[in-house]
Amino acid sequence: MNDMTTVTEAQAVKTARLPDAQTVTQVCHWTDRLFSFRVTRPQSLRFRSGEFVMIGLLGDNGKPLLRAYSIASPAWDEELEFYSIKVQDGPLTSKLQHIQVGDEIILRPKPVGTLVHDALLPGKRLWFFATGTGFAPFASLLREPETYEKYEQVIMTHTCRDVAELAYGRKLVESLKDDPLIGELVGDKLLYYPTTTREQSPKMGRITTKLMDGSVFADLGIATIAPETDRAMVCGSLAFNKDMKDVLESFGLREGANSEPKEYVVEKAFVG
Repeated sequence: MNDMTTVTEAQAVKTARLPDAQTVTQVCHWTDRLFSFRVTRPQSLRFRSGEFVMIGLLGDNGKPLLRAYSIASPAWDEELEFYSIKVQDGPLTSKLQHIQVGDEIILRPKPVGTLVHDALLPGKRLWFFATGTGFAPFASLLREPETYEKYEQVIMTHTCRDVAELAYGRKLVESLKDDPLIGELVGDKLLYYPTTTREQSPKMGRITTKLMDGSVFADLGIATIAPETDRAMVCGSLAFNKDMKDVLESFGLREGANSEPKEYVVEKAFVG
């Protein structure tokens, strides 16, 4: 299912009624559980690809209901893109999933986050490890020229339950080589490794298992992760983040931060 709507120029300049309001310019429902949307970008907003902001709607009590959302668009984009799960009884997403073009959302323009290039030491290979909507910050970083300028190889792994849940990420990855801005930079540097845990697909299983048994390296025809060459970013469920920390540290990688760059970083504030 891929139901997309877009905004007219007149709708996009609609007068804001909410505090820190931005206008919805596009909505795309990928499955009955996943959707993405784009909104206008405040002229004053500056962020590093991979960071997140607080967005939301007014709650039933008239107070802002905000959650942390990774910005899925790169820092150079004129609009902001977000990728979200739908939770039917969720305080925010039960309402957010019904937004339409021309509606407004609240956006607090104070970007933060650990999934940024500055938090990693220089290396040769960069791994992106995502589950579910944890793909969002990597949707930003995959379209960031710096990603390909800094690394000889970029490996995007994405694990979901079902094949349909990979659609957003797959479409983005497939579009990169033809992207007029970064297509030449991407070249053959990017490897894409999607897996499913429930529905049958060419690659079945959790990425943590495939790292530990070595099958991901065999499948891609590459060397095992080593702290001298490899850097990694992780974004997914709390359980996934913890498991990935254990796996990466078993390869000798150390967790870094903006203030102290190391070999890998985990997004603590975002749960996919």
